[in-house]
Amino acid sequence: MVTPKVEDYLKSIYRLQDRDTPAMTAEVAAAMGVKPPTVTAMLQRMADDGLVHYQRYQGAQLTDRGEKGALKVLRNHRLLELFLTEELGYDWAEVHDEADVLEHHLSETLVERIEALLGSPAVDPHGEPIPTADLEIRECETQQSLAKCQEGTVAVVSEVRESSADVLSYLAKAGISLGTELEVVETAPFGMITCKVRTTEKPLSLPTDVAAEIYVSRPAEPAENERREYNEA
Repeated sequence: MVTPKVEDYLKSIYRLQDRDTPAMTAEVAAAMGVKPPTVTAMLQRMADDGLVHYQRYQGAQLTDRGEKGALKVLRNHRLLELFLTEELGYDWAEVHDEADVLEHHLSETLVERIEALLGSPAVDPHGEPIPTADLEIRECETQQSLAKCQEGTVAVVSEVRESSADVLSYLAKAGISLGTELEVVETAPFGMITCKVRTTEKPLSLPTDVAAEIYVSRPAEPAENERREYNEA
């Protein structure tokens, strides 16, 4: 039986692993808020249950079964976050912890009804893709991390992967949400990125680790006649 704790591990490993790179024990420990020996013991049990491929000191990757389990709990989590914001008036900074508790206790029927009520949404309140009922997920290939943008880049916020309520509240107060247009003003060598919200022109300095969790896409180029009118203005 897959317990809520195991589901939390599946979700963390899914977010940490890359297609060809395992999630390392220390990374999982940091994400779960536990010590590495605790993670090692859990990963060994999960490997015995066919949920991960695990070798000591080489990290863990989800098996097909483990990935399906991770996508199932992510589907529950992200639909819950959207339900809480759209239907119950929660702020986007409040929903993560609530969804963390509830995600393990939903029947498939309830999940399907929540999805139907919300109109079969593609993304959650933070722009992260919601897995389908078939546990498929459509990742956006064209977006990139704000931390990797060069000075002068103008882009639109399309996804925020940060789950800290304090950070999300700070971003909201600074005027950053999905669809916000940002311009990268300066990338400092000591780990800060300065950008400005195009609607207010107010500069905002973000630590690189926070900027790394903000994903952006380039705005569409204006049509030729719009570009000409702008230049003539």
